[in-house]
Amino acid sequence: MFRVLITAYLMLFLLQAPASANGDLTDILEGIRKNYGSLPGLTLSYSREVITRSMTMLGDQVKGDLATGHMFFKPPCFLKLAQKTPKPETVISDEDILWWYIPDQKRAYKYLAKDFGKELRLLSDIFRGLIRVEERFEVTLLDPNELGEYQVELRPNPPWQNIDRIILAVTSEHNIRIVGIHYQLGSVTLFTLKDIAAKQDFEKDFFSFVLPEGVQLVEEKGSNSLQ
Repeated sequence: MFRVLITAYLMLFLLQAPASANGDLTDILEGIRKNYGSLPGLTLSYSREVITRSMTMLGDQVKGDLATGHMFFKPPCFLKLAQKTPKPETVISDEDILWWYIPDQKRAYKYLAKDFGKELRLLSDIFRGLIRVEERFEVTLLDPNELGEYQVELRPNPPWQNIDRIILAVTSEHNIRIVGIHYQLGSVTLFTLKDIAAKQDFEKDFFSFVLPEGVQLVEEKGSNSLQ
């Protein structure tokens, strides 16, 4: 369960297209790279909705669990996610360590970042303008969504164990508005992004975590503990 949750977070902040669509897809990817590729860092607000397989069968009749918060990213791999609702939680990651802090449980979990290598690398690629995305995904331009936004589908190649595909909703200004993560078992996690802004500098130790007094440290070693 933890791997599913963290994979969804880290995905935020991601079939061959007909020949006539390939040119449009190239333009869209180039526009995304121009918007994101040279940013020194960024901040954004997000809402995250988790929709189970049974919910998808009911269509719009049921809404999934909703969470909101802020995310911060600094290339190449520094991430901080501050969830505000329904309860405060913090995820902090760098190249080596991933922390998950749950204040109301007075617990902090410590993981090796390499256990989430694919997810972290995809997140970095998205926030740096989908650089080299074609090397690890089959990239397809789908039909526009109900708002007329572009939809770009990323299918892992070779396939991933848990994730079937990622669908990005991209505005006409080539901003990524939604990251939809579709899992093999049919559930979907939707991140809606807004208030995206470039960030030149972060405070020292902004992406560091210091264990608060009275908080239990739980160290998870090896990927088997994340299943």
